[in-house]
Amino acid sequence: MAQLMPPGRGARIGGPAPGGDSFPRSRAGGKRAAVVLLSGGMDSATCLAIAQSARAEVHALTVAYGQRHAVEVERARALARARAVASHRVVELDLRAFGGSALTADIAVPKDRAPGDAGVPATYVPARNTIFLSLALGLAEVVDAGEIFIGVTAVDYSGYPDCRPEFIAAFASLAAVATRAAVERGRPVAIQAPLLRMSKAEIVRTGLALGLDYGLTHSCYDPTPAGLACGRCDACALRRRGFAQAGVADPTHYA
Repeated sequence: MAQLMPPGRGARIGGPAPGGDSFPRSRAGGKRAAVVLLSGGMDSATCLAIAQSARAEVHALTVAYGQRHAVEVERARALARARAVASHRVVELDLRAFGGSALTADIAVPKDRAPGDAGVPATYVPARNTIFLSLALGLAEVVDAGEIFIGVTAVDYSGYPDCRPEFIAAFASLAAVATRAAVERGRPVAIQAPLLRMSKAEIVRTGLALGLDYGLTHSCYDPTPAGLACGRCDACALRRRGFAQAGVADPTHYA
């Protein structure tokens, strides 16, 4: 894994060093188990490929949270099948009960925002990554996994507060005291954020080097009824720019 990421780009917080004997071992072939939060987008798909490159037995977890772009859940299923994960769970947790986001309420998705626009955009879903990591932590206990992979990035991103290094470090501190493995055996679940300091172009190159088919992924926040990407939301803009900077054709079909 290290050879695919520039020094200092990724982030691994909590738990023993990669390859250490204190990681939990799965019962299937002795591989190191990991949970990957798999949304169906390009970042989480790259995390899946990275986790598998480390020879981890991967258990994928997808949350169907009532998101406007529910097509990404089907992409997550397709990715899990294509990458032959050990297991894939889709949890239904309807965050429309809270609303407060353009992805879970009747709020317009911002379009054509200039790069670097100040403020947290309306597409931020309150506490989303806190909720997702909590679910992943529960699954990690059940499957005896030593790591959770999450595809947050603090370089080319929309400015969400739960995509920052401070958030990942804080949740890792929680994980270190919140599980039976941590308390009874001194084996906290590590939080892996390998994309944290990578640009979208670096993410694309990493995934392609690992044989990832980005045609299976979906990024758009506001797709058409036919599932075409709008091409104008933050997610589309970041994706398009990432592929262009990587010098690779974007397989997305835009409206």
